Amino acid sequence: MSEHEAVTHEVDDDDEVDSKVNYKPPPQKSMQEIQEMDKDDESLAKYKKSLLGEGPVVAEPSVPNVTVTRLTLVCETAPAPITMDLTQDLDKLKKTTFVLKEGCEYRVKISFKVCKEIVSGLKYVQHTYRTGVKVAKATFMVGSYGPRAEEYEFLTPLEEAPKGMLSRGTYHNKSFFTDDDNHNHLTWEWNLSIRKEWDDAS
Repeated sequence: MSEHEAVTHEVDDDDEVDSKVNYKPPPQKSMQEIQEMDKDDESLAKYKKSLLGEGPVVAEPSVPNVTVTRLTLVCETAPAPITMDLTQDLDKLKKTTFVLKEGCEYRVKISFKVCKEIVSGLKYVQHTYRTGVKVAKATFMVGSYGPRAEEYEFLTPLEEAPKGMLSRGTYHNKSFFTDDDNHNHLTWEWNLSIRKEWDDAS
């Protein structure tokens, strides 16, 4: 159901999510419209049910269709879980610094919920800054998902933290979770400190 593909772009001056790709997504259909289509085809109905589930999980209009709940830095050598709760105060998160040991291997895991309608072309975009200068930008294609009660999880490919004296220090990240329809489901900021050792205070 999802396309897990990492695409890394060159650094540019744009501080928003790019919309330069000449791709026009098909018109969005509601869950009800999709379930009503070809309803006399029993095998197709079973297939759609396996993909879409029973229907909307939450019916209240005030509840967003997509809720991003957590970002986790998955690292087997970390002394403790590195998780940020994205349902809490994002201003407080902006002042929090997470630590990675230089050269360690890790993945970024995004946990999210889809509550009411199918969402297509979800993307995770991350801009990275050091001393106020953008040094990297990465875009990860998360995929398309239907509503369900359980959370979804998306893992980025394995990557290695920078290493060497010049790479140590604090990086500021601005993250976006968007989709094909240019809905910005969440934007948040967080800091990552690359250190010589896990418990290095410098």
